[in-house]
Amino acid sequence: MKDLPMEISVEITRSSQFRQVYAIGAIGGHSPYDFRISFYNDSPKAFIDGGKQLSVVERTIESEVIMSPLAAKELSEWLNTHIRDYERLFGEIKRPGKPPEQEKATPLQGYM
Repeated sequence: MKDLPMEISVEITRSSQFRQVYAIGAIGGHSPYDFRISFYNDSPKAFIDGGKQLSVVERTIESEVIMSPLAAKELSEWLNTHIRDYERLFGEIKRPGKPPEQEKATPLQGYM
């Protein structure tokens, strides 16, 4: 019996719990078993304490994604491809407020 080529189709649906989340940043880390990425938003707050005005940033974790090392690597490759495509169409993505020579990537941090 000869091996026949197999056709696979993928149907994509959204779960009943699906929601979209806008995030301004991410923190996370990894273990030997998985990668964790938490997406957050910041809200600046100001208050007066002992006659001094203090500024605090309230960071709210909106969601967390846990994935295998292989899935994390594939996500990284997917993001890099789409960032290159975006920059080819719209120009380089720059961090605001810093001269280009001072820009550094902020590393993701360990588990929370």
